[in-house]
Amino acid sequence: MITMIREGVDMPANGRKSIFITGAASGIGLACAKRFASAGWFIGLSDIDKAGLKAALLAIGPDNGSLHPLDVRDRDGWANALGEFGKETGGKADVLLNNAGVARFGVLEDLSDADCDIQIDVNIKGVVNGARAGLPLLKVAGGRLINVASCAGLYGSPKLAVYSATKFAVRGLSEALDIEYARHGVSVACVMPWFVETPILNAGASGSNEHMADALRAGGLEVYPVEDAAQAVWDAAHGKQLHYFVGKRAKQMRFATSHMPNTVRKQLRSRPLLSS
Repeated sequence: MITMIREGVDMPANGRKSIFITGAASGIGLACAKRFASAGWFIGLSDIDKAGLKAALLAIGPDNGSLHPLDVRDRDGWANALGEFGKETGGKADVLLNNAGVARFGVLEDLSDADCDIQIDVNIKGVVNGARAGLPLLKVAGGRLINVASCAGLYGSPKLAVYSATKFAVRGLSEALDIEYARHGVSVACVMPWFVETPILNAGASGSNEHMADALRAGGLEVYPVEDAAQAVWDAAHGKQLHYFVGKRAKQMRFATSHMPNTVRKQLRSRPLLSS
């Protein structure tokens, strides 16, 4: 059974606003934890990386959060983690951030079954699990569900076919749940970053030496700092819009995919990303 770990703290959240973050040990999740903690929020830190979680708690200050080791694919793990988090927060969550995600970089025929499965299981099933398990706590607070998708959910990205498919799914799920959850007083936002400086850029397919970061450098594409993504999540937590985009290129991509889809397709076909 997965149990909540709390170190050096006996006080509960004491009425502070609260956010439960998946994938909180690194990348966007950790940046968001720091951003919200700096504003006085109580943070539920969850991740499969237990050592990384302990470091994250030290980074935000032990009084500002609790640790919840969690594999987002595990429904029972979700129930346990949110149950423990609810004990800290009076049975509510102002925000649940479905941030955990994985990528495998490579053309589809080079990906293993395991490469495909883990992306679908973490990026789609994990987000669905969080949306379902988190609803009771969000209802109490009249809170906000925030799902992290990607600009790969705007237009299919070569060598990220499965990843793109999962992020299209997260976008669609977010749009549907924003309507469904409104009757509970819960709103939904979907954050869609351009490429951000996180460990996911080191993604590659099993048995391959090629990584996403290599393709980005070859294509001269921008990579934005994680703080930009954390600010977008902060804006999403306090705003009413459905979609939030991270980086100037993300906003350009949104416009282009809506108004010039054939141009986007031609540009993608011309980049080194497609070289094999």
